[in-house]
Amino acid sequence: METNRRHFLGLLAAGLMLPATGVLAGTASSRGVLVSAASDRKQHWLLVTDAEGQTRLRYPLPERAHHVELHPQQPWAAAVARRPGRFIEVVDYETGQQVKRIDAGEGHHFYGHALFTPDGRWLVSTENDLASGQGQVVIRDVSNHFAQISRIPSYGIGPHELLLNGDEVIVANGGILTRPDRGREKLNLDSMNPSLAYIDLGSGKLLEQVGMAAEEHQLSIRHMDRNAAGTVAIALQYQGPISDNKSLVALHRRGEALKLLRAPEPINNQMEQYAGSARIDRSGRVAAVSAPRGNLITFWDLEQDRFITSMRCRDGCGLSATNQDGEFLVSSGTGHLYRMRPLDNLRERLPLDPVAARLAWDNHMSLRLG
Repeated sequence: METNRRHFLGLLAAGLMLPATGVLAGTASSRGVLVSAASDRKQHWLLVTDAEGQTRLRYPLPERAHHVELHPQQPWAAAVARRPGRFIEVVDYETGQQVKRIDAGEGHHFYGHALFTPDGRWLVSTENDLASGQGQVVIRDVSNHFAQISRIPSYGIGPHELLLNGDEVIVANGGILTRPDRGREKLNLDSMNPSLAYIDLGSGKLLEQVGMAAEEHQLSIRHMDRNAAGTVAIALQYQGPISDNKSLVALHRRGEALKLLRAPEPINNQMEQYAGSARIDRSGRVAAVSAPRGNLITFWDLEQDRFITSMRCRDGCGLSATNQDGEFLVSSGTGHLYRMRPLDNLRERLPLDPVAARLAWDNHMSLRLG
């Protein structure tokens, strides 16, 4: 493992983690694909549809997954187990064959999110070390059967979604301690300390970390997206009394404190203390934040740091930005798919074939444009 780690560090130093044009290049479809974890009453699935809503693959998963990440060159989808699951299922969505089932290893579990580096060489995931209860960021070598090469600290408890920015990784530490023998029970709500951590991926050095004010320590930082200007849009999940009325969206820019944004009171109340996913549009100006418990998708202006509008979507959570400014695709747990353009007040339900429409789409969705 140490030899592979040194090679990884060498690639980082040489600036080689760029989109690949060589050995890993594949033959991904030009028609575009949507991927999501999904479930029916009997089985959990990896679901792949094309841009017309026609099912291309329904692949059975051993347990429920959370996020599905697409490889940047190969036609591979990596479905990451829902916390506290132990698998990442990598599937070739053109052939329907398993590429690899990755096990978290003894004493560890996944937190539902992973990503591929832009060159396709490395798979990076958030994980829990059971012995210490501390979060970790784990790097695996795709070209060597996904062999684990490095573990670095996430500098918090309960790391969830992660983003790459060059040679650094940005981690949303949710702050919630769990253990597999206690299921999804939250064990530290009184003392939780969520944070956003910027970490050098090669050395594991903490570059910057911001957290919530003491009175907001139960606002869990879980899901996020980043635009080219460096603004991180964050979806929050409140773990305190349901009678409280907290802000559920935050922004962060390097060198500054977290900035909480608040929707108008009727909208904020309707969000029911739970924001499920965050995505930023192609222009980098508009963020979508889903509130599935409140049956809402909210939209935010990242230039003026303010609420724009909301649109109704029953149990809508999964978000993807399209190649049009201000436009998003939204999936729901009721088997529906929508196109939304908040600046144009467009909310359009898209067709799905009967297979995709019968499934409850899970929290996140990934889009590869044709």
